[in-house]
Amino acid sequence: MNNSWNKIIYKIGSPIYDKFFNSGIFLSARKQIFQTIPFDNKQKILFVGVGTGADLELINFSNLDITAIDYSPDMLGKAKIKFKDTTIKFLEMDAQNMDFDNDSFDYVVASLILSVVPDANKCFQEITRVLKHEGKIIIFDKFAPKNKKLSLLKTILRPIIEVLGTDIGRSFEELIPKKNKSIKVEEDIPIMMNGMYRKIIISKIN
Repeated sequence: MNNSWNKIIYKIGSPIYDKFFNSGIFLSARKQIFQTIPFDNKQKILFVGVGTGADLELINFSNLDITAIDYSPDMLGKAKIKFKDTTIKFLEMDAQNMDFDNDSFDYVVASLILSVVPDANKCFQEITRVLKHEGKIIIFDKFAPKNKKLSLLKTILRPIIEVLGTDIGRSFEELIPKKNKSIKVEEDIPIMMNGMYRKIIISKIN
């Protein structure tokens, strides 16, 4: 996967994205996550890889200070249309190289982004960098099983699915260096598809 290819994939997929990822089990999973997060208007919130804005539809965004970024202008365009009469700031930006200062946001929402960026480690480092001390990262994404090898079927399918712009074999545990004492995983629970998709909440403690 690379950024140029992802732009092509999401240009093709943007007209039908919501039909798949903002309905059915994906919508139910998102509701479980985002309708329970206690956002308030004193906080600065960043949505990384906001896509068509599916997550934004599930929160009371009207009085919140929200910045939303995406690398795909086509996906971002869909979100801008949905939320054209709001104060949400939409920016075309690479999540692996964000144009924000250190310690800028109280919350960073990373929904279905770490499995699609070319370099998930760099993306996660950037997310941590722009997060304030005592801030929280909210992750909804698919990862390889904890401390297990991929099944034979997934191993075979992985390179094929990567062509479609996503990776089914990334390990969340490998994103966090063992010596990293600046963050703490507060919650890590299976959310759908037998634990393939997980809800993970991380706090920045140093």
